[in-house]
Amino acid sequence: MTTAFVTPPHGRSFGLRLDTLIRLRWLAISGQIAALVVVNLGLGFPLPLTSCLAVVGLSALVNVLLRVKYPVARRLGDAAAGPLLAYDVLQLTALLYLTGGLKNPFVLLYLAPVMISATALAWSTTVMLGILAVACAGSVGLWTRPLPWAGPDVPVLPDLYLAGIWVSLSVAVGFIGMHAWRVAEEARELADALAATELVLAREQHLTAIDGLAAAAAHELGTPLSTIALVVKEMHRSIGDNSPYSEDVALLRDQVARCRDILQTLTSLRSGDAPFDRMPLALLLEEVVEPHRNFGITIAVSVKDDPDAPVIARNPGLLYGLGNLVENAVDFAATRVDISAQWTPSGLDIVVADDGPGFSPEISGRIGQPYVTSRARERQDADLEAESGLGLGFFIAKTLLERTGANLTFENRIPPATGAVIGIHWPRKALAIEVDGDATKGRALD
Repeated sequence: MTTAFVTPPHGRSFGLRLDTLIRLRWLAISGQIAALVVVNLGLGFPLPLTSCLAVVGLSALVNVLLRVKYPVARRLGDAAAGPLLAYDVLQLTALLYLTGGLKNPFVLLYLAPVMISATALAWSTTVMLGILAVACAGSVGLWTRPLPWAGPDVPVLPDLYLAGIWVSLSVAVGFIGMHAWRVAEEARELADALAATELVLAREQHLTAIDGLAAAAAHELGTPLSTIALVVKEMHRSIGDNSPYSEDVALLRDQVARCRDILQTLTSLRSGDAPFDRMPLALLLEEVVEPHRNFGITIAVSVKDDPDAPVIARNPGLLYGLGNLVENAVDFAATRVDISAQWTPSGLDIVVADDGPGFSPEISGRIGQPYVTSRARERQDADLEAESGLGLGFFIAKTLLERTGANLTFENRIPPATGAVIGIHWPRKALAIEVDGDATKGRALD
């Protein structure tokens, strides 16, 4: 029975806390005892009091055992809560059999277990519980002991009237159960939507905080970077072109220029000053890849030669996000990074693949979250391990690309091959894509 106490699958039901069920049953037991005492002692109606109290006492014993054996904070799934509610229906049936069946006004209590199931459990469990309640109500309508009554004038209800009570109870079970389940289902959908919204807001807050830090860092780094650029320029002028250190100084100068470009991108993510607002796909990919070619890793860009190749708006967020993914691939690649692009009338797909160690299996489901290092860096150099970072690169790239309407997938190559494969898909309407035919018609698909 222990295995039945599990949380039901997400999206089917909330489940039912054991503590809630125990408290509701104690409330029912208290009400049943009070009703028996008032009817027997207060009104003087003859009751099979011993049998009735035995049925109520059994429910109390079940409650005590549940309280002792299981943690009250346990949330019950359908497999555990369903039978417990079915027991409540059967216990009520036993009491009604002893006290008049359908003639007893407390027959309406059949609605209670069905309502509880409808608000917390799956629809299938509620249907089965409703069928059980209707069947039990029908059975106590056919077979029951006489209704306890004081005096000679015992009410006699026609069988047709009792049948009407059973029909009305059946309709009430179906209607109220369906309505309660529908309301609970809408609440579940709303809770899921709110949870998803909170996750998106949390991601945006992380990115906003990072944006602020990036702007502050760009501002603070501007002055020392200018000083470095000036010193490198003076060094180049002093040693001349024939010095054995001239290549190193030239590399320093190129890297300083690249740093200045990066700071410019961080401080102003606007493409209005770019010479071209829209670029062919091949040219856009080359702009992304070009800063990463001089690190000893072969970068192969595969874009088919097609006169109808898409023309894409030069979005700095898109460029920065793609550049971050390419940089990450270059960092972890053994010898090669492959970038391919394909397009269809419905959208654009870009794949970035490397031949490095790939993504770690233990964090494959959390790639793209902040502060998650997404690669299994298999390098022995202590300095390289120290530069593994905080895992913010993928988070920033993923968020920036998703803002453009992209969907990202992360996976490893199929063994025996090694390496990571990142797929990026844009629906045509999400990304500002044109083909030559569209441009001639003056139509941009934004």
